Amino acid sequence: MDDDDTREHVVPGSDEEPDTPDVRGYDFRGELDLGELLDAYATTGFQATHLAEAVDIAERMQEEDATVYLTFTSNIVSSGLRETVAALVREGYVDVIITTSGSLAEDVIKTAKPFKMGEWDTDEAALREQGINRLGNIFVPSDRYVWLEEYLYDFFDDFFAEETTRTPTAFARELGGTLEDEDSVLKQAADNDVPVYCPALTDSEIGNFLYYYRQGRDDDVDIAIMDDYDSLIEDGMLADTTGLIAVGGGVPKHHAIMTNLFRGGADYVVYISTGMEGDGSLSGATPEEAVSWGKIKENGTNYTQVEAEATLVFPLLVAAAFEM
Repeated sequence: MDDDDTREHVVPGSDEEPDTPDVRGYDFRGELDLGELLDAYATTGFQATHLAEAVDIAERMQEEDATVYLTFTSNIVSSGLRETVAALVREGYVDVIITTSGSLAEDVIKTAKPFKMGEWDTDEAALREQGINRLGNIFVPSDRYVWLEEYLYDFFDDFFAEETTRTPTAFARELGGTLEDEDSVLKQAADNDVPVYCPALTDSEIGNFLYYYRQGRDDDVDIAIMDDYDSLIEDGMLADTTGLIAVGGGVPKHHAIMTNLFRGGADYVVYISTGMEGDGSLSGATPEEAVSWGKIKENGTNYTQVEAEATLVFPLLVAAAFEM
């Protein structure tokens, strides 16, 4: 083997130049422009480019007047992203919310008592003794849940007064109507007629308190989910175009794409997730997997997944794609 042969293995030739943009980041000379910085993500590579794709897709949802589904898990409301979600609803950019029960509980708590910054690395047993619950690096004193129980018991009396079987959407709407905090997701949803679907309403302190209320006050009270499921499917089928922004995975994300299956799939989809595909989990399922099920339509550029933690990228997506 001569030198020419070995060189060919190490440095093979290329006959054609790829017909794609040059990789180039933001030019920090001059005054910083956030919009231009985010525009530069398109040619930055890696997840920055996926975020730029997400911005483009979110803008296309608005241009086509799509019915926009926003799905998120309760940790989003636990964090400072609660204000971001409330702003999207307040400004009319969201038509449907699907979330978990913890989102409702923590949204109500935050109207009266804040969560506190904490640490990841701490003495868990000592926190337990102090009555402090840890969510990552966020601390939630237990008195928040004592307050919530009292608030909900008063609410339950009114909520179940005339009908003992109610839906999660009715629960969220009427609960939001009792709140005054402008940063409350539930208040903004109630004020702007945005339905909040919560298919697993019992999976949080709300479920615990419903259990206690039912045992102690009225064993006829019940939460029915099928009426909500009917509405979610039927309203989706009536929509000309649908768009989905899924922040995190689990039941909320899947509820949105599953009900869009009945209309042939969602038209535009953005996932923000750190879920891993390798274990076949619902949270780690990619948009491509949903295409195989017919839950997302396929046209090549109508979906993307940003593999990043939501507190880092969701505010950037909102800042770039929506006019606040």
